Amino acid sequence: MKVILKQDVAKIGKKGEMLDVSDGYGRNFLIARGLAEEATQGKIRELEEIKKNQKVKDDKKLKIAEDAKKKIGGKVITLKVNAGEGGKLFGSVTTAQVADAIKTQYGVSTDKKEIRLDDAVKQTGSYPVKVKLYTGVEAELTLKVEAE
Repeated sequence: MKVILKQDVAKIGKKGEMLDVSDGYGRNFLIARGLAEEATQGKIRELEEIKKNQKVKDDKKLKIAEDAKKKIGGKVITLKVNAGEGGKLFGSVTTAQVADAIKTQYGVSTDKKEIRLDDAVKQTGSYPVKVKLYTGVEAELTLKVEAE
């Protein structure tokens, strides 16, 4: 019996996969619990259409990420923060501040969760920053921290 999974099932498969399972397991467990539906011709066509649309969306997101990487890759972001003697900052620079700086200086929206600093920025100076823009697309830039 062929079934299409409606949601992820441990040790069986992921949502949207079409599987060949025994009749009893398919009817009495997967379909009865709402985990899967029988793979009819209409459902198979619908699944293929959904996968095709998802691929188009993914390609579009990848292209946007590649364009953003060209805009910000290798660039320098400058942040002016309050600092004391010897260049020591009052607090530290957060990824949210870096994301805001990227947005204002280059017009590229990034999520603060996707920004990686090697270690905490608590001194003025230059620091390497990695920004994950999409799966497999990362941009590397330099963060320059200056005292106000």
